[in-house]
Amino acid sequence: MERNIVFKGNIVLPDQVLESGYLYCRDGRIVQVGRDNPDPAAPLQEAAIVAPGCVDIHVHGGANADYMDGTRNAVVAVNRAHARHGTTTLFPTTTTGSREELEAMVSACEAEQANWEPGRGARIAGIHFYGPYFAEDKVGVHSPEGRRDPLREEYEYFLDREIVRIATCAAELPGAADFYRFAAQSGCFLTCGHSNSSWEEMEAAFRDGVRHVDHFWCAMSSVVSLRKRFGTPMRAGMEQFVLATGAMSTEVIADGHHLADDLLTFAYRMIGPDRLCLVTDANRALDCPAGEYRFGPRATGTRVYSDGDSVRGADGSLASSMHGMDHMIRVMAKATGAPLHDIFKMASLTPARRTAIADEAGSLEAGKRADILLMSQNLDLEKVYLAGHPFGD
Repeated sequence: MERNIVFKGNIVLPDQVLESGYLYCRDGRIVQVGRDNPDPAAPLQEAAIVAPGCVDIHVHGGANADYMDGTRNAVVAVNRAHARHGTTTLFPTTTTGSREELEAMVSACEAEQANWEPGRGARIAGIHFYGPYFAEDKVGVHSPEGRRDPLREEYEYFLDREIVRIATCAAELPGAADFYRFAAQSGCFLTCGHSNSSWEEMEAAFRDGVRHVDHFWCAMSSVVSLRKRFGTPMRAGMEQFVLATGAMSTEVIADGHHLADDLLTFAYRMIGPDRLCLVTDANRALDCPAGEYRFGPRATGTRVYSDGDSVRGADGSLASSMHGMDHMIRVMAKATGAPLHDIFKMASLTPARRTAIADEAGSLEAGKRADILLMSQNLDLEKVYLAGHPFGD
């Protein structure tokens, strides 16, 4: 790594794009952003667009590996795959599974986090404890055998681990309130996902600390699903609660398969870049050829099938995504026509703020890590820097 390095191009800042700007870094940190080059003697890297590295709060796998494989080699394979697609910070995300499988996953991530270096790919900021506390009718592609209601001894054991920073539970499950309260005391960012919860149940969850719902419109309650659960009169659910509650955030999978352009545009306009995150929700099929794969642990995960662009279960339903953040950025930009700084805010600063890591990551501001993307005018990724180190060289 060069001790000093200067990047030149259209610099994507949180609230604007600084055209023909300079970004000066020293020892892996951003020192200065401006219109003049503060160190003409330093090596210069030029690109059409200089953007912040992405922060993915919901990601399962890639490169034919899944975090739930429970080995450090699998963790590194996934982290390297996502770094190649512009993610510099991530939260490895659990699926449903046995306690032993969860233990292996958490332990492998702990070992990698403690010994991280830039050549090993995206940095682990924490674990997203996502499965196994899902509603029975909203399990999706996750293995139903690994689903269960919250078990106090189990979740207290895992949420006490310092690495667990995001915690998900379906709000309507028995024991969900106790789960949320304990997770809040543990300092986790609380989310509700794979849930068929009503407005009233979301209100209760909100009082207990929930501030986010996972992948909007996917595996979540709707007026139709709640009518099946409660009958009439029809009820509001997670969608309406998020739209009406300014303190709530959510996320979208902008892979071109989960949500049509009109829904992506609706989410951007109605929820906005300060409450909306881009996530990959990617599985092991990322960067792999079409074929059969396992979603979740290699030995026990659900069989899914990739056509080379999307992944589906045996019934044809979508099974997370197989694309990286660079793809999500391009799809979201084309679908919404949003300003470039808003697109990158959803992929970087908003998830960083929600997970309380924005002092280190998420934007190109002085004092933060030099996690930097060089991109073409068409948003094709050209080079990734992790703490000032060029990745993949």
